[in-house]
Amino acid sequence: MTKTEAQTRSELIDQQLASAGWDLKDPTQVVEEFDILTALPDGVAEPRTPYEGHQFSDYVLLGKHRKPLAVIEAKKTSRDAAIGREQAKQYCYNIQKQLGCELPFCFYTNGHELYFWDLENAPPRKVVGFPTRNDLERFAYIRRNRKPLTQEFINTSIAGRDYQIRAIRSVLDGIEQKRRNFLLVMATGTGKTRTCIAMVDALMRAGHAEKVLFLVDRIALREQALAAFKEHMPNEPRWPNVGEKLITTDRRVYVATYPTMLNIIRDKAQSLSPHFFDFIVVDESHRSIYNTFGEVLDYFKAITLGLTATPTDIIDHNTFQLFHCEDGIPTFAYTYEEAVNNLPPYLCNFQVMKIQTKFQMEGISKRTISLEDQKKLILQGKEVEDINFEGTQLEKQVINKGTNTLIVREFMEEAIKDANGVLPGKTIFFCATKAHARRMEEIFDKLYPQHHGELAKVLVSDDPRVYGKGGLLDQFTNNDMPRIAISVDMLDTGIDVREIVNLVFAKPVYSYTKFWQMVGRGTRLLETSKPKPWCLEKDLFLILDCWDNFEYFKLNPKGKDLKAQLPLPVRLVGLRLDKIEKANDSGHADIAAREIAKLRLQISALPNESVVIKEAAAALARLDDDNFWISLSHHRLEFLRADIKPLFRTVSEADFKAMRFERDLLEYSLALLSEEKEQADTLKEGIVEQISELPLSVSFVKQEEALIRAAQTSHYWAKADEDAFDELVAKLGPLMKFREGSTGQEQTHLDLADELHKKEWVEFGPQHEAVSITRYREMVENLIAELTVHNPVLQKIKNGEAVSSEEANELAELLHEEHPHITEDLLRQVYRNRKARFIQFIRHILGIEVLRSFPDEVSAAFDQFIRAHTTLSSRQMEFLNLLKGFIIEREKVEKKDLINAPFTVIHPQGIRGVFGPIEINEILQLTERLAA
Repeated sequence: MTKTEAQTRSELIDQQLASAGWDLKDPTQVVEEFDILTALPDGVAEPRTPYEGHQFSDYVLLGKHRKPLAVIEAKKTSRDAAIGREQAKQYCYNIQKQLGCELPFCFYTNGHELYFWDLENAPPRKVVGFPTRNDLERFAYIRRNRKPLTQEFINTSIAGRDYQIRAIRSVLDGIEQKRRNFLLVMATGTGKTRTCIAMVDALMRAGHAEKVLFLVDRIALREQALAAFKEHMPNEPRWPNVGEKLITTDRRVYVATYPTMLNIIRDKAQSLSPHFFDFIVVDESHRSIYNTFGEVLDYFKAITLGLTATPTDIIDHNTFQLFHCEDGIPTFAYTYEEAVNNLPPYLCNFQVMKIQTKFQMEGISKRTISLEDQKKLILQGKEVEDINFEGTQLEKQVINKGTNTLIVREFMEEAIKDANGVLPGKTIFFCATKAHARRMEEIFDKLYPQHHGELAKVLVSDDPRVYGKGGLLDQFTNNDMPRIAISVDMLDTGIDVREIVNLVFAKPVYSYTKFWQMVGRGTRLLETSKPKPWCLEKDLFLILDCWDNFEYFKLNPKGKDLKAQLPLPVRLVGLRLDKIEKANDSGHADIAAREIAKLRLQISALPNESVVIKEAAAALARLDDDNFWISLSHHRLEFLRADIKPLFRTVSEADFKAMRFERDLLEYSLALLSEEKEQADTLKEGIVEQISELPLSVSFVKQEEALIRAAQTSHYWAKADEDAFDELVAKLGPLMKFREGSTGQEQTHLDLADELHKKEWVEFGPQHEAVSITRYREMVENLIAELTVHNPVLQKIKNGEAVSSEEANELAELLHEEHPHITEDLLRQVYRNRKARFIQFIRHILGIEVLRSFPDEVSAAFDQFIRAHTTLSSRQMEFLNLLKGFIIEREKVEKKDLINAPFTVIHPQGIRGVFGPIEINEILQLTERLAA
């Protein structure tokens, strides 16, 4: 039932505040309807009503000094909590101005969803509960006293290797840029724990973290981590000490296993605030942690660092997703291999860039989903056969996060930027639905948190904060931020913002008139007498067409029919009918009879008050005759499929999680009947995984512990029959709502990414034939291996004997005759060594001497430079990485190069904007040595 705002406050929000330790009856802690004085309208000298010039905040939380610490804006449950976002923000700034206090923290909620916004520091984020007074006091202290991390000293006595320093710096710089999720992939033995401890040490010294949690998956690893913290940070109080069971809140470093921390947050007697930790390290991050213990991270939502030794091409997608590495690229990776190998118009013209993804072009179906992804979808409880969507159904029947993320990234890469060349100019993102728009806003916030949630804003018609002076539309038109207005219909027509330089069609448009109105949003020229700082010139604007709209009206003006997804109850009945038919056909009358009884129960439970059911009365009446069921012929089964099965779309009040479990078991038993062993095994794995995710800490689940444990053994499944399947459905199906890691979403949500392939080429020969460098090397090495068997010069080289210049020339001519593309110049290109002579390459190929490639020399020199400069920022590291690549590619660098492109991408002044004079001199010395 929809609650009013008053009900939402009294029944939900008040209770949530009380559970966080706030006494709503104590005016020294909580003030409701907090009176905020505001400026009177222009031309009004005195208030005309008692309320004019006043705002009233729903709640203000006070600190121990009785100054406002936080503002809470409440909306009724039926409204989007984000409607209160701008309102709460304005209240915070008005309170700060009125009282001269620190800027309060910002919360907005509808009783079900709660968002926390540390204004001017980070974008809003969804949280699971209100902070305690102590939490808010700690947040305020940290915000007031923390130091910049970009130059924070790294204790190299804890972690001093160059890659460890780079790993730490990548995370510290990311935190400085307001990112909250990081994943380090470091090979076993490369010092993940030490790297993490040195990072925690830097965060604590810089005042960014007071309480840290180190999560491990085994007790032994807990003890190991405690010992490492004791060794490297001996003065920081740790939990637990020997023999401690109950959690205590006076420590700085907490080390715990996942089950221990899960039990702590579920135990009301010792439950911790969801805001208790500032930084959480997840050691050995992997899929089981994501599925089983994701609750810990969902509860705390602190800045989180994942550590894993798993190679990046093997890491499960869920791990990348958990740490918000949407493109599958970790924050930092150090692999085993690296460890081992170290004009004046009236209107503005536009350009169109077409961006299409695989799924937009080909749709999402079994045909376009890889076999590996199909298996993952099955394990997630999704029907691969029913995933059959055209590209036009994206953001309607099917949501694919990877597509939205790709569109945002491509936009940020290709967009027309402001004069500084960093941020996109004013942009409208045209989205399909309000939910789609919110998802896009969330992606911008997550990918670019350094802009504090101000870069991109949703502008929708039902948000009153869009309108009026100071509203979101006014901000978009007249302020530097937001740069990107994410719109659903509202900004498609009529808006006049001359500075718009980018339009993004993140949806298909089916009205030709509307489409060109939308294009018109960018066609206005600037008023040159009033240039705005964020748009000083505009000679054209860019349209990013992500849905092939420019071609659409020629090819398909009427649009396409969209397919609806088959509801779960309909799919379940369909499977049951299939099983009945298979059982009858294969002589298993007893199995058929069981399923018929279940089907009749399902039919009897159909909602009789439904118009659909009433209209089907005649068809249903046939089923009242027991004789109909005695012999279910193929003709009668087809009647059930065509006339009865579709009626199950009316089933709305059901335990869908239990129903999914029943569906999976039904599909498994059908695969057994059909003797499809491989499919049965795959389905069984999924069922066992679901059972393993039942939390025994829930009392209802605990009652079935024996069955839960048994059903995870091979012995159980070897003997399981129809009685066993029925027992599983009856006893474990109703428990599936407690299952950890289950999504329970009826709309199809996917996260499938496009693949990018990179090839490197080398050109040679009279026709500039091209093969890959790898293939060229194989060709040369195979030829030399063959010739060595009988060529005396090659044999001499292999035996370590000296060869004369005549013999060397003779060998070179022979190889050139055998293959005209084997030349000293090409060998230098392929082996990336510009100084070696022909015979040296031969000796290298034969394994007599190791030729260090120029890239290796350059990399080693840069690694040494980095080790000697441990306070380098991520921007400086990025510059050095760019410089290293520049030298490797060009094999030389001049001083003037360092203040031109590509280095001006990192800073408009090139090296002068990134390094000081001393460092510049050191870098020049380094480049001179390498170019020598």
